[in-house]
Amino acid sequence: SLLGICLVTQILTGLFLAMHYTADTCSAFSSVAHICRDVNYGWLVRNIHANGASLFFICIYLHIGRGLYYGSYMYKETWNIGVVLLFLVM
Repeated sequence: SLLGICLVTQILTGLFLAMHYTADTCSAFSSVAHICRDVNYGWLVRNIHANGASLFFICIYLHIGRGLYYGSYMYKETWNIGVVLLFLVM
């Protein structure tokens, strides 16, 4: 499914970015600049990760809308699991 592809892409690009990112407040910006300028295709991975997050949430909202349209909320267990998963990915 499209949501699964988006999630796997986010995880893989996030792991790659985390290998080069420094979370210190003094050097966080310079580590992002290092990823974009010095790491091979770092700019591409960063843009895929940033735009992939937006695409992921668009797909989530479309999935919720489809569930509301088709009345999937009638199946309480399935709907509750979906709500829990929604809170987990937020």
